[in-house]
Amino acid sequence: MAKAAQQLLAPSSAAVVPGSPAGSTLFWDIRCSFHSLTAVLIVGLVIGVVFLTGESQNILSSELNQENTGGISHSSTKCDLFSGKWVYDNKSYPLYKEQECTFMSDQLACQKFGRKDLDYQHWRWQPDHCDLPRFNATAVLERLRNKRLVYVGDSLNRGQWVSMVCLLDSAIPPSLKSMHNNYNSSLTIFKAREYNASIEFYWAPLLVESNSDDPTHHRLPERIVRANAIEKHGSRWTDADFLVFNTYLWWKRPGIKVLWGSFERSDDGIYKVIEMQRSYEMALKTWSDWLEIHVNRSKTQLFFMTMSPVHERAELWGKEEGENCYGETELLEEEYLQRQVNVSDTKMMETVESTIDGLKGRGLQVHLINVTQLTQYRREGHPSIYRKQWEPLTEDQIANPSSYADCIHWCLPGVSDVWNELLYAHIFNNV
Repeated sequence: MAKAAQQLLAPSSAAVVPGSPAGSTLFWDIRCSFHSLTAVLIVGLVIGVVFLTGESQNILSSELNQENTGGISHSSTKCDLFSGKWVYDNKSYPLYKEQECTFMSDQLACQKFGRKDLDYQHWRWQPDHCDLPRFNATAVLERLRNKRLVYVGDSLNRGQWVSMVCLLDSAIPPSLKSMHNNYNSSLTIFKAREYNASIEFYWAPLLVESNSDDPTHHRLPERIVRANAIEKHGSRWTDADFLVFNTYLWWKRPGIKVLWGSFERSDDGIYKVIEMQRSYEMALKTWSDWLEIHVNRSKTQLFFMTMSPVHERAELWGKEEGENCYGETELLEEEYLQRQVNVSDTKMMETVESTIDGLKGRGLQVHLINVTQLTQYRREGHPSIYRKQWEPLTEDQIANPSSYADCIHWCLPGVSDVWNELLYAHIFNNV
């Protein structure tokens, strides 16, 4: 560029015409200089246009790539998606309508069962230093083409699975989707046939084998686990492309009876009641050992959802003892957050983190989706009394609604959708 400009501005032998008057020569020199300057300006303008056009194309390409692949918008390469705040947004949320989701669960359809205050549907999670990508159902289905996304765990993971099905539902024509629900099997499969994509849920509330593995008859007075056995379950997940695990609430009792032996024969095995934390550690070790040996590391992405908070003790946020989430319509105040955390929860979280760190040290990446603290605010997001009641209510329950309020699961649309937005960000960005 500099060399070309120098050549254009340099005096030219053609500037003096033989036999012309001096004034004509001067005029000719001035005119040539003017044309030279004009040429420089034109070249500079062309270069500038080319540069700006290239930059615009790069920006546009980046924006399109973010829109089509679910990219996270942020100012730095590192962003803690789990640190942020809830923002009320009744323009872009909810991401779908409860009554329009073909496969909505009656356990989570709060509006259908009488809930009038619908603000719980309009909260958006806003990380501190970046933005969560807008959920793009078509992008997810393309990513899942010829693949399996499997949620494994308890009813909270099942709720997240229902959420994902609802998030994708409207993008699939009715004739090209199906739900296979075999009540004799722990596996339920939603299929998007055009994409040959499966979004599945596998009931395994304690991950390892237990006497609570029946998908419908699992409410038993005594909980028994085979803490060293997971192969029966794992055989149903082995070839999955995305595995999303959780296990927490089903362990919440002082001691768990552990069986070394078989459930098929009552006289075959050794039973021993083991302190909950220790039995939880044993189960997660079995789970991690199975993953290390059986997961195809070049194919499968692994995720673990952290503990989902319950809001069953309203005295922890300044109300009378015996009250719970019933009647709550606002988020929990910041000052009460730490009161919700107990020692056993902290130890369980540490066990999960150390187990995942151990797998990382063995060359296997499990992404921890930390929904615990951000979900802690959402005391108003539970079904409470607004859900299908599987058994007739007693007179005492009817007289005292808080006695049968569900403060464990989450209304849909709602909290579980945000969990899937976080999962979405990890699947597309591998953050």
